Amino acid sequence: MSPYAMSMLLSSLSTGTIITLTSMHWFLAWIGLEINTLAMVPLMSKMQHPRATEAATKYFLTQASASALLMFAAATNAWYTGEWTIMNMQTTTPSLMLMIALMIKLAVAPFHMWLPDVIQGLDLMTCLILSTWQKLAPFALLIQVYPELNSTLMTLMGMLSIIVGGWGGLNQPQIRKMMAYSSIAHLGWMIIVITYSNSLMMLNLLIYLIMTSSMFLMAMNLTSTNINKAAISWTKNLPLMSTMMIVLMALGGLPPTSGFLPKWLILEEIVKQNMTLIATIAALSTMLSLFFYLRLSYTISLTTSPTTTNSKMMWRLKMNTDKVVPTTIIMSTMLLPLTPTILNLF
Repeated sequence: MSPYAMSMLLSSLSTGTIITLTSMHWFLAWIGLEINTLAMVPLMSKMQHPRATEAATKYFLTQASASALLMFAAATNAWYTGEWTIMNMQTTTPSLMLMIALMIKLAVAPFHMWLPDVIQGLDLMTCLILSTWQKLAPFALLIQVYPELNSTLMTLMGMLSIIVGGWGGLNQPQIRKMMAYSSIAHLGWMIIVITYSNSLMMLNLLIYLIMTSSMFLMAMNLTSTNINKAAISWTKNLPLMSTMMIVLMALGGLPPTSGFLPKWLILEEIVKQNMTLIATIAALSTMLSLFFYLRLSYTISLTTSPTTTNSKMMWRLKMNTDKVVPTTIIMSTMLLPLTPTILNLF
């Protein structure tokens, strides 16, 4: 793809998200979401591959359906209240339609089936954008309207997302699908806690963005897209592969990594809300996610794939000048001691 076309699409992507983040009117928010979607489709189909075309088509149809439902919810709300402002969603039917539309856009269970198939057909950079940047605009709308949404239904969808995200990744040999189910599970934690603590949801979203960015950037650096390629990637860059195992543990929520911080605080909050059963199910479902992270770590560290080379390390290594990867790795693994400071900021 031409650099000029790429810069235009990325600019449109960021513009659409910023429009949605700053809007107070439903029509303006809808325009931002549409610009975002239309800029994302060419980025998905740039590989000129049938899987990429299929992924772009599925993404477009899903997002168009969600945007239509969101616009219908906003119009119905305007019919009832006479206002198009985002903060005024006090009737049941528009609130329910809006919640379903946002859950489809975020790929929260039971509206999650499009995400693994779409991510599998994309290159790693587009997967990174879809898993991180594309979550910001729907979450911005969700933060503004969550007091009017059905908290019980959101809690049930969050629990279902955690369970589905854990079960779905168990048999996945593809790293991209594994990260898709990881995204579904992490979104479940955010959806559960948003009605009780907005700041905890934002903290979880921030740490999720950092850990997911770190994982995809390392996979891009090592050109690893499945478990078999990851098993031989330690010959390319041994320190980076060693660090990848720690980041995988952070994604699973093991202490003392940064991934333990939001899960610990969210479990504490929902126990305070007398939701002990839900906290127990969420904690046990995290074990499922941790299993497929551990399986990938085991394959990377404790198995040696068949190789025709005599040496254990490649004799010619490219120098890595990327400054983003070390920063995201450090933030993914070392934020736990800063918990009091982070909580004060939020």
